[in-house]
Amino acid sequence: MKKSVVILGTQWGDEGKGKIVDLLTERADAVVRFQGGHNAGHTLIINDEKTVLHLIPSGILREGVKCYIGNGVVIEPTALIKEIKNLEASGVDVQSRLYISKSAPVIMPYHITLDQLREAKKGKKAIGTTGRGIGPSYEDKVARRGIRIGDLLHADLLKEKLTHVLEYHNFVIKNYHGAEPLSFDEVYQNALQQADFIRDMCIDVTGELHHHLNQGDKLLMEGAQGSLLDIDHGTYPFVTSSNTTSGSASTGSGLGVTDIDYVLGITKAYTTRVGGGPFPTELFDEDGAELAKRGVEFGATTGRPRRCGWLDLVALKRAVQVNGITGLCVTKLDVLDTFKSIKLCTSYGDHSFPGAAHEWESVQPVYQSFPGWQSSTRGMTEIKDLPAQAKSIIDFIESFTGAPVHMISTGPDRNENIMLADPMS
Repeated sequence: MKKSVVILGTQWGDEGKGKIVDLLTERADAVVRFQGGHNAGHTLIINDEKTVLHLIPSGILREGVKCYIGNGVVIEPTALIKEIKNLEASGVDVQSRLYISKSAPVIMPYHITLDQLREAKKGKKAIGTTGRGIGPSYEDKVARRGIRIGDLLHADLLKEKLTHVLEYHNFVIKNYHGAEPLSFDEVYQNALQQADFIRDMCIDVTGELHHHLNQGDKLLMEGAQGSLLDIDHGTYPFVTSSNTTSGSASTGSGLGVTDIDYVLGITKAYTTRVGGGPFPTELFDEDGAELAKRGVEFGATTGRPRRCGWLDLVALKRAVQVNGITGLCVTKLDVLDTFKSIKLCTSYGDHSFPGAAHEWESVQPVYQSFPGWQSSTRGMTEIKDLPAQAKSIIDFIESFTGAPVHMISTGPDRNENIMLADPMS
């Protein structure tokens, strides 16, 4: 029996992880977020009702399931509190089931200011961050000057730490960016108020997770963004500021690598990306517009339109390798229902997988074409009902990447899936 399952994206995020986490949480005892911040957005559609989560694990919509925010997540308290209140206003029990690691770094107001000032200064060379302070918060963590959730709970300690770190960042804000420095009193008092709201939810998450495992409970580990945004293995420098690959499930939660039993990689049947950076299979024609329209491709966090293209199997195979993926889940297969011809990228020509930013510039995707099925697969729940053309694409994905397809999502609702092998059983 599997005790812990990691669910993560294999592309540039937005693969539909939230829906799959929600689906599998039906048989889980706890769900854990282990990296990223509120730059992530997981959209869930249940009985035609849409819910977008940014920090709180997707399992919160399943009654009785405990939800944990691990030490690898950077937390902006204002965003977290707003999300809690919004869920509670819609009748979801949150505060009795949500637990926050005291070791998690805090995104402070100066992080947000710095993020936005940096992007503005870069102009056309901007990476395309969400401007929510994620990167600067991770920088402070690595520089060992970061403020953690546990620090917010002790007023005197917070004052001492904040005095030094705000002096440092205000110097940069004023003298390098020419902007107005932040008020110490305003930042400090606001942090104390936030601490009062979340105090009872702050615990030793790592210890609690090991307690779950010792009891034989089942855990779901929920990743954010996607593998190609990984700070080490992604399309650097157009990446996020955390490790989005499976190794982060261990470091961002405190579980050992041998505590992880299964890794489920989520991939769309095509590819999308938000923001700047390399995208070998990006389409600028009618097919790209059709993918965007049928897939409703707008960022859950920013609302920005997503760039769309054919499925990149070269990149997907690399994601399978670096994550040690046990099985794949192909989402949004139904978006391809109207296409006469469907392409899959099988090579970058004479190039291997790029290891440096400039190498992406000369990548030329090589495609293999497949006939479309031009009939509806929406809502199918049995593999025997899929058109033969769709099955051939699924088979090709498996053979090319070396990873079996264990799930296929045929629509946005939690029940619109084909389950070939249950990751939780």
